[in-house]
Amino acid sequence: MAEARFAVHDTPLAGLKRVVRTRIGDTRGFLSRLYCAGELAAAGFTAPVAQINHTLTRATGSIRGLHFQHPPYAEDKFVSVLAGAVFDVAIDLRAGSPTFLHWHGEHLSADNATSLFIPKGFAHGFQTLTADCELLYLHTAPYAAGAEGGLNPLDPRLAIAWPLAITEISARDRGHPLLTPDFTGIPS
Repeated sequence: MAEARFAVHDTPLAGLKRVVRTRIGDTRGFLSRLYCAGELAAAGFTAPVAQINHTLTRATGSIRGLHFQHPPYAEDKFVSVLAGAVFDVAIDLRAGSPTFLHWHGEHLSADNATSLFIPKGFAHGFQTLTADCELLYLHTAPYAAGAEGGLNPLDPRLAIAWPLAITEISARDRGHPLLTPDFTGIPS
């Protein structure tokens, strides 16, 4: 039997998983598996990968997000850091969830070989903790502009404890409206 390449850990938000990749190395460096359909099924990642995205964020303290797609284009995401370090955040938007509007953050970095599995019904964003952060995203649905949703990363109702002073946020992300009391979530 082959050695497991992923250790899957629950977070306080049901369905959101921290995944630590096993590194096999020697004096030359290491090998780390980024994806394995069979093993990641244990994390809930069971749909086929439909799209892979790669981002670069240059400045330390920058925020990207908080993004999601509305059904029927909702997606699972598997987020890994290839260079640098980020504070990665997922917010539960599932209607009726006992953790509705709760957020959870994880430090993901090229050094700690940790990824985050983010299921449908969550918004996602991150703040860079170092310069020149590169992230790789595996998505179970292709991007659909008409299904795009976003939360304002500075919304006081979310009260996300970003670890650094904020240096940059895109006008698009800063322009997402604040949550209103009548927001009851999205179907998951």
